[in-house]
Amino acid sequence: MGKFTLKQGKSGFSFNLTAENNEIIATSQVYTTKAACLKGIDSVKSNAPVAPVEDQTEADFQAQANPKYEVYRDRAGEYRFHLKAANGRIIAASEGYADKEECLNGLGAVKANAPAAEIV
Repeated sequence: MGKFTLKQGKSGFSFNLTAENNEIIATSQVYTTKAACLKGIDSVKSNAPVAPVEDQTEADFQAQANPKYEVYRDRAGEYRFHLKAANGRIIAASEGYADKEECLNGLGAVKANAPAAEIV
């Protein structure tokens, strides 16, 4: 089972979602309060398993309504995804992947791990 690791930095609170092997599979934005960060975790837990995937790397991709995952290529050409909440805000983001299949596997790991992940 995965876990959310809550941490406090100089500018606020953030979290990482890690898989069972302790690999980071998604990170959050920085929140100004711990309560807001915990709300972000709750949003990931509820949206991750049900959000459809909008693959923006496909030529004729079909836009999806929020909440959703967006798969895209960054300026360096790496594949990434982020999870958007119902309000359109990004609530979790991935690292960069050289291979699209690896990116989709990371997205699948978020779907699988987020709902039951404990908060530490």
